Amino acid sequence: MPRIDVPQWIPVSGMADGEVLPAIGKRVITAPYDGDEIAVVDDNGAEAVDLAVATARRALAVAPPSQAARAQVLDRAALLVAERGAVLATIIAAEAGKPIRQARGEVARCVDTLGFSAAVARTLAGEVIPMDASQSGVDMVGYTVREPIGVVAAITPFNFPLNLVAHKLGPAVAAGCPVVLKPAGRAPLSGLALAAILIEAGLPPAMLSWVLGDAEAGAPLVAHPDIAMISFTGGTQVGVAIRALRPDIRVALELGNAAPVIVHHDADVAVAADRIAASAFTHAGQSCISVQRILVQREVHDALVDELLPRVDALVVGDPLDEATDVGPVFDPASATRIMEWIDEATGLGARVLRGGVLGDYPGLFAPTVLDGVAPTTQLMRHEAFGPVVAIAVYDGIDDAIAVANASPLGLQAAIFTARVDRAMAWARRLDYGAVLINETPTFRADHMPYGGVRDSGDAREGPGAAVMEMTRPKLIITRLAGGE
Repeated sequence: MPRIDVPQWIPVSGMADGEVLPAIGKRVITAPYDGDEIAVVDDNGAEAVDLAVATARRALAVAPPSQAARAQVLDRAALLVAERGAVLATIIAAEAGKPIRQARGEVARCVDTLGFSAAVARTLAGEVIPMDASQSGVDMVGYTVREPIGVVAAITPFNFPLNLVAHKLGPAVAAGCPVVLKPAGRAPLSGLALAAILIEAGLPPAMLSWVLGDAEAGAPLVAHPDIAMISFTGGTQVGVAIRALRPDIRVALELGNAAPVIVHHDADVAVAADRIAASAFTHAGQSCISVQRILVQREVHDALVDELLPRVDALVVGDPLDEATDVGPVFDPASATRIMEWIDEATGLGARVLRGGVLGDYPGLFAPTVLDGVAPTTQLMRHEAFGPVVAIAVYDGIDDAIAVANASPLGLQAAIFTARVDRAMAWARRLDYGAVLINETPTFRADHMPYGGVRDSGDAREGPGAAVMEMTRPKLIITRLAGGE
């Protein structure tokens, strides 16, 4: 991968109210594809976190910009992201290893997310309370307003380094909440670019601070007593630990998944195979809603496999900056090693590798992998692989498929392919997931929809409209009406 030029308008230091925060060291950001150096950024620690949170607290003491002003900032930011789309896509591809065509799609989604956040900022409202529904409330008027919850700590992962930052910063701006952002330690540049764009678009600098690094910055941010809410997207283990540490505040978690697809005997298997091949291996399967488990009814197992394998064979694995690439690298070699261990476990229990199961020429490249006959007790059938691998298992009755799908402790999104949508709607109610898609894979997400899981996948809902509700609280105002003249 050729070295890329990071524009000077993208900050490489932690910032608060326009001032550089103290660093505890430097970090080299390298490309997961070939290890080439991309940039050098600061690492921050507890002192920087204290300064960033103090800045946010000062901003909270002042009335936030009006809803109209916040919407205008978000609209201008959306325009700037669109104008700089080529640069942003290149940075995403370089630092996260996402193929460039998919990186452009992430930029377009970021524009959507900011636009939807602007719409929420304009329409954010409380409700009228019918006080005279009670005799004690006669001659009273009651209504609620939505107020910012306080300082929000936003912690984001590497796999959608721009749009997942937008899903936290956009709603926070719409809600009027000051934010301290900690983007992914090893892929921070896209998030830093969006933060800089929001400031350029007119957001008061005190409303948005950022710190860089891993646990040295993340741990004091999570533990800080002046944080009112933590919005975290990442691994289940870390998310659960954050919630245990901060039971005193609102913690919004969007965690992992082992996304299942049920393919019933009456499904259009060609359509299902198309959707699965595209959804399972996008960004090397490094999405919490990538297709991972395929539960196919026995009657159509062979037909689905025959349709799926040629589509997998056609995928191009390689340099994420190459226009032809469909599947880029796994983010780090340790992940590739873990995936191989999970494959070995599955084959040791009788699964067959139909495609892939091997590393590529570079350490991060992993061939798109399809396993058949995977036992329901394996890691691949219960936990999140976060890599380019799918596990196939057959079922006889729909009750069996639903039981296997629900056996995972994770429950973000699931899917059903069938010609009988009426039956699928009934089955969807039995799947213990935050969302169920019918005749579409669980990898689908529109950026305005409420999005989140159950059980070990978290319990918050993202999407600007839902996230703003998480980031605000209602205040009730009651007025007694004067009687007579």
